[in-house]
Amino acid sequence: MRVVFLLVPQLHLLDLAGPAQVFSTARDLGLDYALHYAAEQDDVPSAQGLPVRRTTGLLPLDPSDLIVVPGWRSHGYPTNGRLSGAAREWLAGHHAAGGTCASVCSGADALGQAGLLDGRRCTTHHLLQDRLASRYKRAKVLKDVLFVIDDRIVTSAGIASGIDLALHLVATRHGPGIAAQIAREMVVYARRNGDDPQDSAMLRHRAHLSDVVHRVQDLIDARFADRLPLRDLAVAAGVSSRTLTRLFGTATGLTPLRYQQLLRLERAEHLIGHGATVESAARAAGFEDPRMLRRLRARS
Repeated sequence: MRVVFLLVPQLHLLDLAGPAQVFSTARDLGLDYALHYAAEQDDVPSAQGLPVRRTTGLLPLDPSDLIVVPGWRSHGYPTNGRLSGAAREWLAGHHAAGGTCASVCSGADALGQAGLLDGRRCTTHHLLQDRLASRYKRAKVLKDVLFVIDDRIVTSAGIASGIDLALHLVATRHGPGIAAQIAREMVVYARRNGDDPQDSAMLRHRAHLSDVVHRVQDLIDARFADRLPLRDLAVAAGVSSRTLTRLFGTATGLTPLRYQQLLRLERAEHLIGHGATVESAARAAGFEDPRMLRRLRARS
């Protein structure tokens, strides 16, 4: 899969580097990501003064490829970020062919210029939300969320939320265990919330410093659909079952089984949201009986 960053003059370096680091780390872990940096000029000035050199022009893309538009210095600079007709057509054509287009911060304006926000939910930096809504009146701008996904258009709030967005895209494609591993490699507190202000269970219960519990969570994240007896988890962590239960409860407020159930539930909800039946989602998420999934959904 190619991840192509569209470099716009006066881009913010962190808007570019944060998502790029996520996909680069995923590649280092053996996943099939190739990173490209596209622009219509060789050197693109950044808002922080360091120029960025492109690696390609507006190259032809496959539907499986991802375009990411980092944000640029926008607040107080209304003339920045205007795309050429060729760039607008490139973005619109990729989406029309079945591809995904994502943005960080003011990069949402680029998607708006390409007509990709019309009739869709989206977000941007909190200082730019009103302006985005005013400029693209057919867009449905959501406030106080980290990122929004609507029909292969992915927009994020800005700066560090580009990392959240990229981790979510990796988790959607490869599962939550890989996303958690990348987050730990990057030493970030990862969040995987979508267009509602809730953290995923996998990442909501990671704000602790217990190496033992992190190791067990890594195992559960990677194999949440499998049967994982407490005894086996304890052996993998090098502690007794009683010690693991105590440490896990202190760090997360949950038992290992309840944590696994929450991961299964979130995976099933994701599949159902993408058209799967309750029965098929239950099987894919590791539930032996769809009735258990229905009960958990009713409780939540």
